[in-house]
Amino acid sequence: MSKKLILSFLICFSSLYSWAGKVVTDSIYSTVLGSTVLYNVYLPDGFETEGRKFPVVYLLHGLSNTYRTWNDRSHMKEIADELIESGEATPMVIIMPNAGHPDVHHQWNGFFDMPGWKYETFFFSEFLPAVEQKYRIIGDKQHRAIMGLSMGGGASTVYCQKHPEMFSSSYAMSAWLTCDKPKEGKNGKDKLYLVTQSVNENSTIDFLANADKATIEKLRTVRWFYDCGDDDPDMGLSVNMHVLSMYNGIKDELRIRNGGHNWEYWNSALRLALPFASQDFRK
Repeated sequence: MSKKLILSFLICFSSLYSWAGKVVTDSIYSTVLGSTVLYNVYLPDGFETEGRKFPVVYLLHGLSNTYRTWNDRSHMKEIADELIESGEATPMVIIMPNAGHPDVHHQWNGFFDMPGWKYETFFFSEFLPAVEQKYRIIGDKQHRAIMGLSMGGGASTVYCQKHPEMFSSSYAMSAWLTCDKPKEGKNGKDKLYLVTQSVNENSTIDFLANADKATIEKLRTVRWFYDCGDDDPDMGLSVNMHVLSMYNGIKDELRIRNGGHNWEYWNSALRLALPFASQDFRK
């Protein structure tokens, strides 16, 4: 192999890694939950040297997942690096909080308040303020977005419905938006029953169907995106939200793409979600 060919190879190889963020694991002790909560953070290239503040995306996991799942099961870091380097997404901090456990029957799961697990209270009163101070986050509506898959997609929608003054956009992937009948568990009291009950109590469809004019006006300040596969059993929920949004004059995006309720789909959705959030970050 000639020296010129070797040099060209090295230049091309190094260019693949010219933009490299990193994922770090951190924790916070919650007095609300009475326990330590772990979370992962994606820090863009230049975070440790530039000294400026960054926009933030809260990336929520699904049922039976944990804070590690986006990094372990997805190509989240590589996707973020690629999109930022290409200019499709702006440099941002991505926070991946833990609200779950693989054992859905005996361990807590869920982003909402339940008896013995007031996660939503923890998220807004303790978690969000702490991480935004620690990681030099701009911390206003325009520069804060939220997104997630399945249970996390539903939670991102609920959080924006309840706090439209805090988020510029919500991107719901294969979202679990309501649960008409909580799944039965042992004596109706196991953790899976409680989390499905909490999804039912926080139905995004019921919230929008019953929203008054003042609430509708606030919801119009958020950019909404519902992204679901055509083979996903929850596809109808995203379609219903889109129809209700149109009826109420709330602009949103709906994509029904080829795919199911799986990581192949969510990896492709993340490639759309980060540029979508970046549209507000750049204003």
